[in-house]
Amino acid sequence: MEPEFHCLRCGQCCRHEGEVRLVDGEATAIAESLGLEPADFAEQFTRLREDRLGLSLTDHPDGSCIFLEGTPPSCRIQEAKPRQCREFPHSWRYENWVEICAAAQKPEL
Repeated sequence: MEPEFHCLRCGQCCRHEGEVRLVDGEATAIAESLGLEPADFAEQFTRLREDRLGLSLTDHPDGSCIFLEGTPPSCRIQEAKPRQCREFPHSWRYENWVEICAAAQKPEL
């Protein structure tokens, strides 16, 4: 059993380079939350996935998510963010995520 995880919204997971893959209905939900037509959202904020089997969100030039903004960091699409993001680190994670995730850090004894 994995230990309980409480996200601190540090934004570190959103800074990791890689793909945020969109699944059925997510592009439409995000477009709606932004007040955009789905085609406009897709053109402005998505790219073809590396496996060419769907869409993923685009990144800022530094590799962070296009919807990560501000200080402290926040998700511009928090209410409509993709399942992949909502399920971190339970259903997906990347190598060394514990080393950069503030919620995963253990306090020194």
